[in-house]
Amino acid sequence: MTTELIIHKNLQEVTPSQWEELLKSNTGNFFQTPAALDFFHSVGIETFTLVVQNEARIVASLSGIIQKEKGLKATFTSRAIVYGGPMFSAEIEHEETVELLRLLISDLKEKVIYIEFRNLNDYSDFSTAFEEAGFVYHPHLNFHLDCTDMAAMKKRMSSSKLRQVKKSIKEGAAIIEATTTEQIAEFYAILLHLYKTKVKTPLPDLDFFEELWKSSSVTFLLIEYQNEIIGGIVAPILKHKVIYEWFVCGKDGVYKNVYPSILATWAAMEYASENGIARFDFMGAGKPDEDYGVREFKSKFGGELVQHGRYRYVAKPFLYELGKTAVKILKS
Repeated sequence: MTTELIIHKNLQEVTPSQWEELLKSNTGNFFQTPAALDFFHSVGIETFTLVVQNEARIVASLSGIIQKEKGLKATFTSRAIVYGGPMFSAEIEHEETVELLRLLISDLKEKVIYIEFRNLNDYSDFSTAFEEAGFVYHPHLNFHLDCTDMAAMKKRMSSSKLRQVKKSIKEGAAIIEATTTEQIAEFYAILLHLYKTKVKTPLPDLDFFEELWKSSSVTFLLIEYQNEIIGGIVAPILKHKVIYEWFVCGKDGVYKNVYPSILATWAAMEYASENGIARFDFMGAGKPDEDYGVREFKSKFGGELVQHGRYRYVAKPFLYELGKTAVKILKS
């Protein structure tokens, strides 16, 4: 490598045309866009950014957030999450990738317990660079669903799920886009109950979702039945490329012949197909060696099972192991 790299730590130093070009790459994703980082910053979440420039070319961009619990727990729960994975241009060199990853570790290793890349695209071509920088690969599954053809999309769905969608609509359930903060609050109450009773991991406050709703890059598709919000999905959008299932919930089993969680998932699929969005990303389907009921649920919608995995660097091994034990206790 003969050219000295320029490292930017401010997204404003990258021009819109440079961003457009990088987003066209196979690793382009919503969570690496300025809109996503602006949103995280607006709700008080600490963010970090590294953009690599080689001469006039932007060859990589890596952004993420630092998550931690409030108060005294912050020291024991601080972790850096790179949602979606970094964006690499087709021209990036191996040495540039390694240098970027090592710089990330250098910047964050004193602040966090671990750094994790939650990949939503295929990074197998960069596996050697991640390993050379000190990251360890962990298998993790996901589903990608082709939304380019409505008829084909319906044909790939299980007959039971498609039937439940039709029953829900026939019964009077409707898909709507959120238009009021009251609707957001109704949706949030259902989501909060789900996280408290089943997911058992922290959920952002209501303010997080109210602010997210204001973003032009995110749609809230809600399920309304008998003048009540009974479910919905929070779906960020990367232009015409991808729509994501970030949060989804529903009052399942409450109303006869109405299946809000299924209808909410279908709502995003239908929205994608009708608005020229090529792919629906389910944003995770668990570890391949563990039973995961959600994976079985997601498999019925006709997506392709992929394993893009996660890369993790543990900066503080003792606190990392302590945290894993605490999470197991919490979920039990």
